[in-house]
Amino acid sequence: MFSEQRVLCWRDIYWTIIMLSRKKSGDRGELLAIEYLQKKGYHIQNTNFKFGRFWEIDVIAEKDQITIFIEVKYRASDAYGLPEESITRSKLQKLKKTIEYYCLQHSISFEKIQFDVITILRGEKWYRLTHYKNQSIS
Repeated sequence: MFSEQRVLCWRDIYWTIIMLSRKKSGDRGELLAIEYLQKKGYHIQNTNFKFGRFWEIDVIAEKDQITIFIEVKYRASDAYGLPEESITRSKLQKLKKTIEYYCLQHSISFEKIQFDVITILRGEKWYRLTHYKNQSIS
């Protein structure tokens, strides 16, 4: 008769709010990165390309006939470390598989690709954006 309803506890609500705010700040970082890339002459091909449930490439761009896969890391402060420090070996392995899948789906030669990382650290009244070009993901 009655459908079962799940009662949310304060912990569920807290983590939902945390995850939504993280997604929002990540989106802000990606928008800053895209604006930077466009000013540098990159043509944005795709954003937030997903492969599987949890694997994602933040930005896919093209410049000088090279397809560039870009991981964007944004931090509102360095209290928990620099954005660069959040890229783990596990994350790199997932990115590599996602890039391979994208290349196969779009008939892109592996010789014509590049992996970049853009990190953004926010201060009170400033942003520091660093672009690490042609990084290894193996």
